Amino acid sequence: MTVIDMPRPSRMRTIFNNRLVRFVSLFLITIFAYAGAQIFPMVTMPHIPAPNRESFAVVTEAVSVILLLLIYRSFVRWMEHRTPQEIAVRKIPSVIPGVLIGLGLFTATIAILSVMGIAHIGAYTPAQALLAAINMAVLSAVGEEIIFRGVVFRIAEEMFGTLVALLVSAGLFGLIHMGNPGATLVSGAAIALEAGILLAVSYMLTRSLWLPIGLHFGWNFAEGGIFGAAVSGNNFKGLWSTTFTGPDLLSGGKFGPEASIVAVAVCAAAATVILALAIRNGQWRPLHLSINDRG
Repeated sequence: MTVIDMPRPSRMRTIFNNRLVRFVSLFLITIFAYAGAQIFPMVTMPHIPAPNRESFAVVTEAVSVILLLLIYRSFVRWMEHRTPQEIAVRKIPSVIPGVLIGLGLFTATIAILSVMGIAHIGAYTPAQALLAAINMAVLSAVGEEIIFRGVVFRIAEEMFGTLVALLVSAGLFGLIHMGNPGATLVSGAAIALEAGILLAVSYMLTRSLWLPIGLHFGWNFAEGGIFGAAVSGNNFKGLWSTTFTGPDLLSGGKFGPEASIVAVAVCAAAATVILALAIRNGQWRPLHLSINDRG
């Protein structure tokens, strides 16, 4: 009888066959990379001559986005031994419908708040600089979708199923925004419910990060770049300057209209439709426990 010795997997491969280890490792790697992409321009910008700052900001943002995608791709290939199809170049066109959905949802939110007498849209000012809002929207869309949908939701779903992944990813997404200016328990819950769920089901529907990246960008850009409202507590100049009055539950308070119950309702309606489509397409994974790749 001939005995064939099968090669034993390396110790490193055995370690990363554990999904919980991958979850923690990739989460820390991507969140530190995203933090670095935010901190670098803040530290370097004061040393750049004023006439060159806009160009520097654009180049820095583009390089940061590319590096974030490359870091995610490289570590997924190393730890999971696969090419991450969720960021495949051929799927990039799904960014476009995502952007349109994001723009539409925030515009609907502002329209409802305007009818209610909560939002007051100021004069149109086409000369307002949009670069800061665009840079913010691009970096946050790519960085946060990689972390919370590419890592947290995806791996949690592999371990426990879709329901747990939705709860964990949405909860962490709301929690991390608690450190923003003007944040409250209400704003954290609002972000978890409206954005955490909506962006996760957008990923579910396509199994691609490009749709939620586009949606995330569209919402943030409409909020800060078009209507000039606070984005998660951060103020930006937009084509219009929108002010808000009334109770914080409706206006969102200092955190911005994302913390408004109206925004939660609008996004919840959209999330329900997308979730129904995802379930119909067989994208709901039942509850299970699978910590290791082989069991």
